[in-house]
Amino acid sequence: MAENEPLTIWIVSGEESGDQLGAKLMRSLKARLGAERLRFGGVGGHAMAKEGLSSLFPLEEIAVMGISAVIARLPAILKRIRMTADAVVAARPNMLVIIDSPDFTHRVAKAVRQRAPGIPIVDYVSPSVWAWRPGRAPKMRAYVDHLLALLPFEPEAHRRLGGPPTTYVGHPLIERLNEIRPLPGERQRIEGQPLKLLVLPGSRRSEVSRLMEPFGKALALLQERSAHPFEVTIPAVSHVAEEIRARADNWSVRPHIVEGEAAKWAAFRQADVALAASGTVTLELGLSGVPLVVAYRVSKIEEVLKYLIKAPSIVLTNLVLGENVIPELIQWDCTPEKLADALLPLLSDTPERKKQIEAFGKLDTLMKIGDEVPSERAARIVEEVLSSKGKA
Repeated sequence: MAENEPLTIWIVSGEESGDQLGAKLMRSLKARLGAERLRFGGVGGHAMAKEGLSSLFPLEEIAVMGISAVIARLPAILKRIRMTADAVVAARPNMLVIIDSPDFTHRVAKAVRQRAPGIPIVDYVSPSVWAWRPGRAPKMRAYVDHLLALLPFEPEAHRRLGGPPTTYVGHPLIERLNEIRPLPGERQRIEGQPLKLLVLPGSRRSEVSRLMEPFGKALALLQERSAHPFEVTIPAVSHVAEEIRARADNWSVRPHIVEGEAAKWAAFRQADVALAASGTVTLELGLSGVPLVVAYRVSKIEEVLKYLIKAPSIVLTNLVLGENVIPELIQWDCTPEKLADALLPLLSDTPERKKQIEAFGKLDTLMKIGDEVPSERAARIVEEVLSSKGKA
């Protein structure tokens, strides 16, 4: 293909986090290949729309989480999978990039590969094959030409499991360290002051409904047992903020609830300790240097599947570090008593607190990618795959 000939790249995401990754990738591709040369199509949200994508349908139609929610919406989701694959095949783009949400995006990719095998396919964000259903890795080779991984241990996991060629491109949090980490004077010494305790019960209604009660009771026990007074802040995402307020109304420890990303990062920079639902937030807290306890509860249907879990931890920070420095209290272990017991040592200058802080100091080295930022590295790999397939 001639250097200035137009390139059409389809990007298909399935939820808001993928929309954010897709938007950054589009921006980096335009900087790398020339905005006037690129044409985008696919499925995305508001962030990708700002970069020039006209989505096939609103992202909210497929951005459902949890087994029960997916089952309830399955007919509509299957219809959108067929519609998306049909549109990709009809457009014959130079490349298809799928982003996260494997239950949706991988089905699209399989259909496209079967019907239009000449379209290169890049997968941005690895499914958790290192945690459960490892057999997915070798199956991905049939429809994924290259995988862009967010976590540094994932390329080796795919090599070991027989997955597709994989490159670690870096986690998007690497681009936000200045927002996450405290400025001089923002995080005080823990002696002689009320401690700032963050509570993060999750961003999904199912998480909030299962965790707010044990979290509130754990804080009440902690208040009774701790010699250190503490103040509680809950950074809440907008779509669950009202539910969090309602459920916190009967807590004996009254939290300060904040909304918005700027308020969240400000709370992180000042925090001394945290109690958090499992998820990306554990990596955010680790990079911010905040010692924490992780908890999680799932539905009874999902609990049946736990025997499939192969990973030594469900906490991303523990997995990146290669050791379980953060306590994790899952399902029946997620009780007020056990949560309070795990939090108590983190409220003073103890070996448990020091161990976490020292371990978090290794994250930069483990997650570094050199001079590029993650979206730039991802765009470079996309261009290399295009060139190797004779599409750029």
